[in-house]
Amino acid sequence: MSDETIRLVTIGRILRRRGRLLAVLAVVGALVGYGTSLVLFPPRYTASASVLLPGQWEERELLTQAQIAASSAVVDRAAAALGRPGGDELRDRVSATAAEGNIIKISGTADTPEHAQQLSDQVAQQFVTFAERIAGGSADPEAAKGPEALRQKVVETNRRITELANAADPGRTVESVQARTALEKLRTTLQEAMKKLDEAERATGKAGMVVMGPAARPAGQVPPTRVQLIVAGALLFLLLAVIGHLAAARMSRRLHTEPEIAAALGSPLLGTVDVPGEQRVHRAEDPGPRARVRRLLGADTRWDLPAPQRSGDEAGRRIRYRRVCARLRDRLPAPRRLLVVVPDGDEIARRAAEQLVAEAGAELSAGSSSRGCPVLRVVDIPVSRPMVPDRDTESGALVVLSAGSWTAEELAGIAQACADARHEVVGVVVAGPVQARPARPAGRRPENAASAFAVRGHATGGSG
Repeated sequence: MSDETIRLVTIGRILRRRGRLLAVLAVVGALVGYGTSLVLFPPRYTASASVLLPGQWEERELLTQAQIAASSAVVDRAAAALGRPGGDELRDRVSATAAEGNIIKISGTADTPEHAQQLSDQVAQQFVTFAERIAGGSADPEAAKGPEALRQKVVETNRRITELANAADPGRTVESVQARTALEKLRTTLQEAMKKLDEAERATGKAGMVVMGPAARPAGQVPPTRVQLIVAGALLFLLLAVIGHLAAARMSRRLHTEPEIAAALGSPLLGTVDVPGEQRVHRAEDPGPRARVRRLLGADTRWDLPAPQRSGDEAGRRIRYRRVCARLRDRLPAPRRLLVVVPDGDEIARRAAEQLVAEAGAELSAGSSSRGCPVLRVVDIPVSRPMVPDRDTESGALVVLSAGSWTAEELAGIAQACADARHEVVGVVVAGPVQARPARPAGRRPENAASAFAVRGHATGGSG
């Protein structure tokens, strides 16, 4: 199996065995996303208005006009028109870009669609007005009235010239003729000057800018929307939870193989046994509120152990226990009493120890060996502060535990506790959970039943 397949299997195991915890974390992440949308990213709407610039414009000129449209001079005037003097809060909400076709696109962002529409429309109007004033030679409103006042002066001058020409003696004297000629030349000069002034204004302004209709009212929020933040928060917390589980499994120092466990205890491995049922190892026995919360979230059981494999029938499982008893007798010079040490909280090991005691008692009653089977007594010891009963009637210890539940330091502590109590660790038995097969009909006998019950105490087959 490839590493990628293993990772996918591991992630699937996390989703199955930590489903309630992951669901709670996803809800918490959604609430965090909702709070973020309220505090850091309130709803925003953007509307855009377009301004057409007729005539021939170069690209750099269009960029200049876009900068003018988003400048403080235009935004401040729009803010004053909207009843927001100063315009400081609006300057970051207005942007302008040069589009194809000599179009300046002005965008305004606000907390409601109506405000966004009003802002973009007002900025577009103020931009057109401001650009016309610049084209007239000054951005000052009073200075913008200069050409119109000049035209009025020219009209009044022409009228005065006409009055002077009519008042002069029409052609009676040389002086009158010369005066009339000079007045006509002055009129012609004024007309040519006004014509050149009009041409200069048209050349400077190219043409009047046109707002291409009101801005469309926005129908949706500007990303990130509230829904997006809620979904992103839930997915982020879910992803972090999965990564945290994978990192914890990677950094775990629990021993999973039989040789590692035997080496940590400094004793030989006598075999492995199967325990039917679900794997419920390392459960918290504390009845306090913290333990209840862990049980409610499904965090009180291990998730990083593989699913139990399907087991054989009851006769096959009993063979494993009998082989362990046989190896245990072979290691003892004479029958004696032994302590079966089980780490506290390891339910799989506890059930395996009880089954082992039952098998040893059955063989002892049946007298299957001349040397006899040792008498076993199960004791639970805490792993945090291991304490083994002192040597009394028992002289030796048999450690029974499940794989993947304890670290080398914890197992070394158990071995040290046995040594402090003057108990030699005669062997290690590793228990593993398996899925029990459905019960066979009462009328049928398993095919290997005869061979299973024919195995006696000195069987020395492999641990399987």
